Amino acid sequence: MHPAFSIALAGLFSLSSLNGATAQNVRKLSIGPLKKNETLAYSLQTVSVRAGCFPPRLRGILTYIADKTGRRPLVTSGLRAHSGRSHSQHRNCAAADIRVPGVSDKTIIAIAAQAPGIGGIGRYCNGIIHVDVGPKRRWTHC
Repeated sequence: MHPAFSIALAGLFSLSSLNGATAQNVRKLSIGPLKKNETLAYSLQTVSVRAGCFPPRLRGILTYIADKTGRRPLVTSGLRAHSGRSHSQHRNCAAADIRVPGVSDKTIIAIAAQAPGIGGIGRYCNGIIHVDVGPKRRWTHC
């Protein structure tokens, strides 16, 4: 890990603990073409989740879900450049797998279906919901 990144990450953690932030709100990232002081409407499950390349449309969908649920979605998976599925929107950083703690799968799916720019919506039996900006389609993998 680069020393500058380690220092920045340590600073974010210490600031969040001073504010009494919950674990879900620890990281407020500013990435890509976001406005200078704009923070994300979602959290990352781990630092290894690759979401810095999310296009504005996908960030908009996640923001819409956050606005409607009152909770920040937790992104469990973003870019997976080496995904085994050639049609996966994850390969293009155009998809996010999410959970919204305290909100049912059915509610998340219903809200996502109304989000401007939504493409695919999938549900996995482990409670993870897939949203993307690809072609419109729906599925459940159980």
